[in-house]
Amino acid sequence: MSSTPVGLTRDAGFEIGVSRTVDAPPDRVWRSLTEPAGVAIWLGGGVRIPDPDGAKGTPYRTADGTRGEFRSVHPVGRLRLTWQPPDRDRPSIVQLTVSARAGRTVIRFHQERMTGPDERERQRAHWRAVMDAVVDRLTDAVADRLDRPDGTVTSPSAPRRPRADRSPTS
Repeated sequence: MSSTPVGLTRDAGFEIGVSRTVDAPPDRVWRSLTEPAGVAIWLGGGVRIPDPDGAKGTPYRTADGTRGEFRSVHPVGRLRLTWQPPDRDRPSIVQLTVSARAGRTVIRFHQERMTGPDERERQRAHWRAVMDAVVDRLTDAVADRLDRPDGTVTSPSAPRRPRADRSPTS
């Protein structure tokens, strides 16, 4: 009797998902993740998220040489792209989702088409560290500037601190 390795799927190969729930509205979380400083945390520096209408097929290259193309961008919802660092022979697929749940927001990073269990474990550690940095960014005072479209601070003397629940998935 053979058993399937953890994280191996028939259609997407090896995959990993990491999620976290925060006390912040979805639109604020989305802005934090898709403005240049937020993108630098989870994807890499030097990348701008394309306009949703023209996103499909838009190439990107990060400051460290990771490259790929955007597959889809659905504001305050989902972003899907290919991801290929310089040392990888073929791209994998990364998806970021932001969704409302019971007055809070769930952030998910999902990666598929990894080469095997070793890469899956490395990427699990990577996405957990990324998620920690994303949540740290949301809990910084800078997050208050994201509350308003004009970037003004809503309560400079008492920055809001979203609470995060750690709930990584396999």
